[in-house]
Amino acid sequence: MQRAPVRLGILGAGGIAGGRHLPAVRELGDRAEVVAVADLDGERAHAFAETWRIPHSHDSLEGMLDAEDLELVVVCTPPGAHRDAIVACLRAGAHVWCEKPPTLSLADYDAITAVEHDGGPYVSYVFQHRFGSGAARLREQIASGELGRPLVAVCHTLWYRGHSYFDLPWRGRWATEGGGPTMGHGIHQFDLALNLLGDWDEVRAMMGTLDRDVETEDVSMAMVRLESGAMMSVVNSLLSPRETSYLRFDFTDATVELSHLYGYDDTSWVWTPAKHVAEETVATWAPTANVASSHAVQLRALLDAMDAGERPPSSGADGRRSLELVAGLYASAITGRPVARTELTPDNPFYHSMSGEPASRTAAVGA
Repeated sequence: MQRAPVRLGILGAGGIAGGRHLPAVRELGDRAEVVAVADLDGERAHAFAETWRIPHSHDSLEGMLDAEDLELVVVCTPPGAHRDAIVACLRAGAHVWCEKPPTLSLADYDAITAVEHDGGPYVSYVFQHRFGSGAARLREQIASGELGRPLVAVCHTLWYRGHSYFDLPWRGRWATEGGGPTMGHGIHQFDLALNLLGDWDEVRAMMGTLDRDVETEDVSMAMVRLESGAMMSVVNSLLSPRETSYLRFDFTDATVELSHLYGYDDTSWVWTPAKHVAEETVATWAPTANVASSHAVQLRALLDAMDAGERPPSSGADGRRSLELVAGLYASAITGRPVARTELTPDNPFYHSMSGEPASRTAAVGA
């Protein structure tokens, strides 16, 4: 028997909700139905609902949770509102899919995890680059050892955001955004890298505020040692006029590269064999499914997990890994010393705030 569509609510009627999430839901046909939208700006919520033909709109999350029987809530608010919104949804019995970055701190992340229960509801986070067929093919090859051992990785997010991008009062501030391009932009690329290569062990980093009028950094660079012993360079920038997202993985038998900007398909990937590898082996390497990275592909995986009563990908410890690297990178850049992953415990100030300083709380629910 076919399951009825998942009853889905949207929190935050801003650009990411209409630009990414609503198209993703519609792409999956009758698997999910958006029944309500909430935003602190009730008029904006109403206009959003009319544009997307959503039956109900609300001016608060609490109002939406009380009025609608929701199974899944998509959180599209600024980062400072993530923790409280997620906790409220979980306590109301709804699963959550939350935009990146997951939370402002590891402490907030762990407070959310404490509210989850075996069997759900669970919260997962938007890291859609994990879910294209190119990444899936490389993940299979790493697991099987087909390309040999991973040795060297490059993870560069070279983007451009002009001065006007930071006109929104919550951007570029530790207390409301949690960080700069490391937290809100590069996290997509190194989430994919860590998802493929596994946990990190130590990071050495620098950061600077070179051109934008922000509290946080506008560029950061890091050297990361992975638990496997492989090493990775990470660059996160919002100052790069020729924008690119670039990942490179050097194995003993091959180099695999991904060049794209905000999303990829199979044509964005290149497999280059080492000189000792037979040509007939190389012909089997590249992916053929051509499933692009997208919100829709990740949402499908989330709905599959909900149907199975399982924790979805990019959730729990699997969703925490990238936030750990953010905290470690900032800790290293600010203290001027290498930071081990094992140091990021509750007695460490960078566990509680990415700046290492006490952060003010915000309960804003707009986007």
